[in-house]
Amino acid sequence: MTSTQLLTDRLQTSRSRLKSLAYGMLGSAADAEDALQDAWIRVRQFDPDQQEEIENAEGWLTTVVARICMDKLRARKARHEDAARPTVPDMLVDATDDSDPEKEVQLAEEVGLALQVVLETLPPPERVAFVLHDLFDRSYSEIAALLDCSLDAARQLASRGRRRTRSGRRGCNDCDPVAERQIVNAFFAASQSGDLAELLRILHPDVVFRADGGATRPAATAVIHGAREVANRAETFAVAGATLQPVQVNGSAGVIVQVGKRPVAIMAFSVFAGQISEIYCLLDTDRIPQLLQPT
Repeated sequence: MTSTQLLTDRLQTSRSRLKSLAYGMLGSAADAEDALQDAWIRVRQFDPDQQEEIENAEGWLTTVVARICMDKLRARKARHEDAARPTVPDMLVDATDDSDPEKEVQLAEEVGLALQVVLETLPPPERVAFVLHDLFDRSYSEIAALLDCSLDAARQLASRGRRRTRSGRRGCNDCDPVAERQIVNAFFAASQSGDLAELLRILHPDVVFRADGGATRPAATAVIHGAREVANRAETFAVAGATLQPVQVNGSAGVIVQVGKRPVAIMAFSVFAGQISEIYCLLDTDRIPQLLQPT
């Protein structure tokens, strides 16, 4: 097997992990997919004369994807792209039936929505250094080369990113996927029956509900804090005639809300200490179809 074939095969087997890396660095599902396509092109253009230089295919691909992401971040800066951050980040939706609990837990740790919300607040260098070092085990020397900075600067960037994520991150999932799904199902059952007491039991006292209607439904965009305030919106989660398709969103329990065959919302949940601590509701009918496209 040639190095090109080896890299192509490894790109396929490591696709999920590499997409998580790109998504963590870029914060966009579409841009992450583009980064993987660019990586595939670079693999196909790989010079056979360099075969002896590749000792670790996984590491080589990780570096390639990271460099592609850095190029995209620099291009954004050059274009002065500073659009308002969405209330709900892009979601990685998995509607397949062949769930892997270990994979789901790892995905939730690497690209959970609670983490993504905080990452969106970090300057790009801090975000890149933190994601690469803390989530994907890359060395500070690799990060320094990627960011064109000193080793000490790379350490400081990762450290600052780490501090900010610790202080701003909340609602991390801490239960197994089966228990998590049961809690989410109980939430919808209580919402549909209007059982306020049950909702208050299920919701963490400091729960945060984030809804994003985007340009198509701007009035729906909101951030609501507190169990009682969220519970009082129970009718929001009980759409008449809607069906709920269970899915995994960024490695955690979620649903696609459908009216007829049309998806009208994607919802995701973070569970902490047996209670729902964060709810994410994407209502933007422009973004929803893009996130549900098969990859």
